[in-house]
Amino acid sequence: MKYLNICLILAVATLVASQVAAADGTTISELFQKVDGAVVEIATVQQVVADQGPARRVSSGGLGSGFLISKDGLIVTAAHVVQVADEVSVQFVTGDVANAKVVASEPNADVALIKVEAVPTGIEPVLLGDSDSAKVGDQVFVIGAPYGISHSLTAGHVSARRTPNQLFGGFEQVEILKTDAAINQGNSGGPMFNMRGEAIGIVSHILSTSGGFQGVGFVITSNLARKMLLDDPSPWTGLDGVLIEGPMARALNLPQRAGILVENVAAGSPASAIGLHAGSLKAQIGGQSFNLGGDVILAINGIIIGAPDFSRRIDEKNRTLTGDDQFVLRVLREGNVIELRRSVSVLGMDR
Repeated sequence: MKYLNICLILAVATLVASQVAAADGTTISELFQKVDGAVVEIATVQQVVADQGPARRVSSGGLGSGFLISKDGLIVTAAHVVQVADEVSVQFVTGDVANAKVVASEPNADVALIKVEAVPTGIEPVLLGDSDSAKVGDQVFVIGAPYGISHSLTAGHVSARRTPNQLFGGFEQVEILKTDAAINQGNSGGPMFNMRGEAIGIVSHILSTSGGFQGVGFVITSNLARKMLLDDPSPWTGLDGVLIEGPMARALNLPQRAGILVENVAAGSPASAIGLHAGSLKAQIGGQSFNLGGDVILAINGIIIGAPDFSRRIDEKNRTLTGDDQFVLRVLREGNVIELRRSVSVLGMDR
């Protein structure tokens, strides 16, 4: 019955949305026909901490959305969809399924770029538009796979612009758009279009007390995605970590004020290649869920986590590393401080 109700809600939302028209008379239904072929469903396989039984990691599947931006197979999605995935596959509207690899990712902005080797005949990419032109009140529409119902359309408006430090704690400020277009599980990574059929945002997350849509959805701007994925690509690390400090750092006996708790590591990723260990025990601390038991990163290439302006300094240092230069981590593992190192070329993190 719950699945039936979801289908009915989506059907009504799509019917209402299709009747909205752009200034030139083009309806959302017509725009949907034009751009839907570029929207893909993304399936992932990754290791997660088991909810029950002894501390261990088990295989789990994930679902998200994305959209094709080039004829050579580049697809934009949300970083949280693919960041720690061991396997990534893409299904096109034609039914064709292709394996994909992550080529760039910026978790702090929740944007990622994946690539397939071949695009089915007849599938055309969409234009990554100028999100700076979007104004509060503009009509927009979202296409994705909520609850696995692929190529579903919902419509709404741009309702606000925000910086996510106020919403989810990243290391740096990034601009996002707020929309009232319905967004649910499976929409993550999908495009938000303006009434010219240009992708001006990437669906990131919702604020909800029920787990379903309650009118508050957040979308990363296309201009930020272009900067971090195309103009100056952020290398994929395959690492999911959380900054810990204060009481949490003291509880884990850190030898300094802060560190990055390694929660998940993707197989075959640079994080795996350098030897980082992920957590294997799920715990609730202060109302938040953590994967404990893994490494805690104390310093990256000599820059101490928690030092003044450490995020910017690490980024600047990483940009200078090439080829045989060593990428060095100092980590806390089972009470001991150790050093992990690999050449940048071996890690595949050359910029």
